[in-house]
Amino acid sequence: MVKDEATLVRAYDDRDGVTAAFNLNVLHRLNRELGANFDTECFRHRARWNRVESRMEMHLESTRDQCVNIPAAQLSIEFAAFETIHTESSYKFTRKTLDALLDDAGFTIQQAWTDSRQWYTLTLARVR
Repeated sequence: MVKDEATLVRAYDDRDGVTAAFNLNVLHRLNRELGANFDTECFRHRARWNRVESRMEMHLESTRDQCVNIPAAQLSIEFAAFETIHTESSYKFTRKTLDALLDDAGFTIQQAWTDSRQWYTLTLARVR
């Protein structure tokens, strides 16, 4: 569910670096599985709240100008310093936007369970 920006960013950019390690694993996998040559020390995790799209975005930001090769994909990619790779979108909803999304897809909410702060919702929807 939608929360204030500071809470969302803290959740996706945790102090222990768990989410950052998860995000950087994308580059490790590209290196291992596609023979890429990403220098993972030259990218940093960035978590951003996109208010317009109502989503948390995870990015990997290049810390310098660099060229990366991905032989298995026959790609050579130039990155400028501060350029990002958008790796994930995690959409957040209000009850109203969730209702509208499900309605547009032909569903109705049968039941919804929330925590005491209404930060999370588990929704059972059925086809109309």
